Amino acid sequence: MISYEPSRDPGAGSVYDVVVLAGGAARRLGGADKPGVRVGGRALLDRVLAACADAGTTVVVADPRPTARPVTWAREEPPGGGPLAALDAGLRHTTARYVLVLSADLPFLQEGTARLLLTVLRTGGADGVLLTDADGRDQPLVAAYRATSLRHELSGLTKEHGALTGLPLRRLTAALDLTRVPDPVASFDCDTWDDIATARARIREHGHVLDEWISAVKDELGIDLDVDTGVLLDLARDAAHGVARPAAPLTTFLVGYAAAQAGGGSEAVAEASRKAAALALRWADETDGGTATPDGGPDTRPDAG
Repeated sequence: MISYEPSRDPGAGSVYDVVVLAGGAARRLGGADKPGVRVGGRALLDRVLAACADAGTTVVVADPRPTARPVTWAREEPPGGGPLAALDAGLRHTTARYVLVLSADLPFLQEGTARLLLTVLRTGGADGVLLTDADGRDQPLVAAYRATSLRHELSGLTKEHGALTGLPLRRLTAALDLTRVPDPVASFDCDTWDDIATARARIREHGHVLDEWISAVKDELGIDLDVDTGVLLDLARDAAHGVARPAAPLTTFLVGYAAAQAGGGSEAVAEASRKAAALALRWADETDGGTATPDGGPDTRPDAG
């Protein structure tokens, strides 16, 4: 098995665009708004967007919605025309040589994965680089592609069939020279409520929970800050003679940082605290069984307890 390491070039991730496909029907979730389903207090779509924040242009193919950072919105015609039509619609808004193509339901996608895909693509000769899942299956919506290759094949399929509507994604990938990188974690997608439950449980494991919480708080407060959690926890432990709940001091620090960026004062502190408290309630709701819908309302699914 070949092992790839992410590029250490600081500018390696600055020459790509992203197309996120987020307009599917989510039938296996009972038609729920899958991109808006929260895992770790953050919408699945926002988690994906966080993994490619250094892209030149980020295009989301779906109806517009609030997101943690600005994006360009696109829609295939007619809506619901399938992944190839959606990809074509998103690609029209990109200009970079390389394009990261992602689905909106990848709870464990990380920035390092995006860099890895782009590094392997840039240093090899393939048309694209995609992840494979735990069963060895291709995941063409967790991939980096050469934009010229995508445009060429999409144009050919359009000429052959008259339109891309309804065509399966494999009609595109079968025509491309692809490199495959195994990654059962980053390729994990959420198609069912069981998948959502699995993702929510994993981020609460001991080795993940603190980093997940800090990332969620930073997104909620709209701050971009690399937090040295070890230093902060050491300081908190020394000050408090042993901290039993490390999320508390870290969250307080981030609230203070956000308030300072907003100009300081009691109103800024109150607003930052309100946002963090609301996030904590959503986080607790998932721990208690996830009985709320993505917008915080009551769960009306037939199997809801």
